[in-house]
Amino acid sequence: MPTPRPDLEPDGSLSREEMESLQHEIADAAVFEDQFAFDPAHLSNPLEATTAGSSATEPPIVVGVDQSFLTNDAGEQDRALSAVVAMRGGVVIERAHAVTSLEIPYIPGLLAFREGGPILAALAELSVDPDLLVFDGSGRIHFRQAGIATHVGVVLDVPSIGVAKSLLCGEPQGGLENRAVGTRVPIEANARVDAPDGTLLGYAVQTRQYDSPNRSINPLYVSPGHRVGPGTAADIVLELATSYKLPEPVRLADQYATDAKEPLE
Repeated sequence: MPTPRPDLEPDGSLSREEMESLQHEIADAAVFEDQFAFDPAHLSNPLEATTAGSSATEPPIVVGVDQSFLTNDAGEQDRALSAVVAMRGGVVIERAHAVTSLEIPYIPGLLAFREGGPILAALAELSVDPDLLVFDGSGRIHFRQAGIATHVGVVLDVPSIGVAKSLLCGEPQGGLENRAVGTRVPIEANARVDAPDGTLLGYAVQTRQYDSPNRSINPLYVSPGHRVGPGTAADIVLELATSYKLPEPVRLADQYATDAKEPLE
């Protein structure tokens, strides 16, 4: 697929200061509001049948993105495996993966420079063009408003959403325990985020919950990556989280990453 902003591609050879500077450029280029052509209501619907005087509405292509890691003989992680699963109307239409070396260690806030290469390589293997990318990782909920979902979304200029299992930064505007399915708690910028205090970064979204007051499932931390607004991002994740906590494209990408890694270990 085309890369409209190759100048912003993650480069693990940069210094930390250069990486952070590039993230500021990414955040400036990002669009944190709805700017897409598809109908979010049709994300999981199968192809609608044509009726007299109308044509079929083809659901958008949603691609889930996740990572796994390979270790060397010393037991150290030395390669990243990126897995991407393309779905249309709730059906898997294509899968791809790529493996590249890890150029830098894990540094909070610089995930895209560690894992962005294999993600772009895996997406380049797809024969279909995504209408939406959904990442296991952050978007605007990031120190410099440029998590991996934002970084890759801007580089490819594709609508994108970040779905994280833990909160990197920002301040929840309410409690997160024992929330009912469908509940959203706003996450706003605080002193750890390069944005005015109170900026809406995303939501803690409750996609699943136990039917018991004694146990609680943690929410997902959903934020816009690029060309999607925070409210729409939350709507989409709830729509895609059909039977599991994670949205289905990400869950299947995680599963595929595990399967693809087995013969390489």
